[in-house]
Amino acid sequence: MKGLYFEEMEPGKVIKHLLTRTITEMDNVMFTSLTMNVAPIHLDVEYAKTLPYGKPLVNSLFTMGLIGGMTVPDLVFQTSLGNLGYEEVKFPNPVFAGDTLRAETTILDKRLSKSDPTRGIVWFEHRGINQRDEIVFQCKRAGMAMCRPADETQDA
Repeated sequence: MKGLYFEEMEPGKVIKHLLTRTITEMDNVMFTSLTMNVAPIHLDVEYAKTLPYGKPLVNSLFTMGLIGGMTVPDLVFQTSLGNLGYEEVKFPNPVFAGDTLRAETTILDKRLSKSDPTRGIVWFEHRGINQRDEIVFQCKRAGMAMCRPADETQDA
C-alpha cells in the first residue's frame, strides 16, 4: 500500500478518508499528561463542570494529530518527504470523550520542486468532522511529496 505520488495529487480533489476514531477519556488524559499540559480544562472533571461545556475538553493538539494521522494511509503513506508547514489552524467546535471523528482532505495546489525534479510541494486543507457533521478541526498544510520513480509502473 502506498499513498499518492505527486503526479496523482490533483488540485480540487477531495478525499474522504476511511479511518474513523471514537475519542476516549484515556486518549485525552494520556496525551495531555504526556505533553505536560496541566490545564484543568482537559484533566479535572470538577473544574470542567464550572465551565460552559460542563465537561473536560479533549486537548486540541490531540485532535490535530489524530486527524493528521487519519489522512496518512490514503494520502502520503511512503510517499511523503515531510511537512513544510501548517497555517490557518482552527478548532471551530469542541471535541469531547465519546465523539467519533473522521477526516477529509482537499488538495489545494501543487508545484514541482525548483531544486529537485524528483519531488514536489503540495498544499492540502484537512478537516476533522464529528458524528454530528460539525467541523472540529481545519487547517492548511504544505508537504513535500515524492514524484513517481521512473522505474515504477502505474500498476505497481
